[in-house]
Amino acid sequence: EVQLVESGGGLVQTGWSLRLSCAASGFTFNDYSIGWFRQAPGKEREGAACISRGIGTIYRDSVKGRFTTSSDNAKNTVYLQMNSLKPEATAIYYCSADARAFCTNKTTNWGQGTQVTVFS
Repeated sequence: EVQLVESGGGLVQTGWSLRLSCAASGFTFNDYSIGWFRQAPGKEREGAACISRGIGTIYRDSVKGRFTTSSDNAKNTVYLQMNSLKPEATAIYYCSADARAFCTNKTTNWGQGTQVTVFS
């Protein structure tokens, strides 16, 4: 059974950094695309970053240069380093595991989410 557990969210000021972690179990890391999605209040869930099984690391344009996702396969853990945070980054952040070559909303493998709040 695929299990994903996020941690590391919090309340931070504009410009600060946070590192989210996603502890994964129940599947082989290299067989899945591992994604970070986020959902702000009143908005649809959107992809922020993805370690794609197909083509490598992909980022949403609005976070390029500030967010970095990486994996530690020995620990079965994926990270999302978020720098220079802006209030529009406020959302619940979810980790996903997708058997497709890319990270999509169609996967059924999601963590419980971790709240990130950025105030100005």
